[in-house]
Amino acid sequence: MNYKALILGSFLYLLGQIAVWYQINGQFISNWIKEHPWLMSLLGVPISYIYIYATYYTVQAFDGQLWPQRFIGFSMGMLAFAILTYIHLSEALTLKTIITLCLAVAIVLIQILWK
Repeated sequence: MNYKALILGSFLYLLGQIAVWYQINGQFISNWIKEHPWLMSLLGVPISYIYIYATYYTVQAFDGQLWPQRFIGFSMGMLAFAILTYIHLSEALTLKTIITLCLAVAIVLIQILWK
């Protein structure tokens, strides 16, 4: 496994997920974002570019396998969503959400550690 590619790919997935969170949920925290959906939709181009490279690096990390990168991207999305929703919208983590986040971590660990 190429851990350097895994770290870079995971970071890019996290960055992309954070950008998407602000793109689609920013309307609930900013009137400017709410009033400019067309400008926010233009963020889709650089976000897609981030995801393309995130996919490239994580597939490289898993020796060409596509499935593991999908789980990494999903898990980074769960993490980003939980943190940003708590910070900006004060939605507390319920037991159900905490268990779901633990499952997301378990998914990543299975992909990394299971040979």
